[in-house]
Amino acid sequence: MGKIEKKSIIPEEIIRKIYLIRGEKVILDEDLATLYGVEVKRLKEAVRRNRNRFPADFLLELTWEEFHSLRSQIASLKRGQHSKFLPFGFTEQGVAMLSSVLHSETAILVNIAIMRAFVHFRRILEVNTVLARKIDELEKNVTSHDEKLILIFKVLKQLIGKQGESPPPRRKIGYKIEKDLQSDL
Repeated sequence: MGKIEKKSIIPEEIIRKIYLIRGEKVILDEDLATLYGVEVKRLKEAVRRNRNRFPADFLLELTWEEFHSLRSQIASLKRGQHSKFLPFGFTEQGVAMLSSVLHSETAILVNIAIMRAFVHFRRILEVNTVLARKIDELEKNVTSHDEKLILIFKVLKQLIGKQGESPPPRRKIGYKIEKDLQSDL
């Protein structure tokens, strides 16, 4: 097998190379070129020669603003070492399409690892979505419980406040005999 199996790319390593741009999860051409063991220039040439295989939802060409934003996020970028041209961002489908453009054993093995990383990334997002939903439910329950507890404490305070007071005079039960009638008896 190729070099990639000896090195064994871990999906977590690839996940760190996935960026969210324009609402799409993409891997930059430079990172893919490094993984494939080719020059960025050669990777871009292969894509340009087969441009019809890379529609807009497979390949994004970053704007200067997006590029500068990424440069500030990626502290390892050094002046003069990176392309003066705008990078491409490949979506999951774009990465899969690269295997039809790059014909090497390394490209096949890297594509398999990248596909696994995208699947792993999706699972992480699903877990986070489920957790977010559960947190929302807990927050609603806690809020509801808080309101009920406040009501209970108000009632308890009222009861405690009434405990210190003397009870109101009680009315006697039974018939009242008027004083004039009592003397006749």
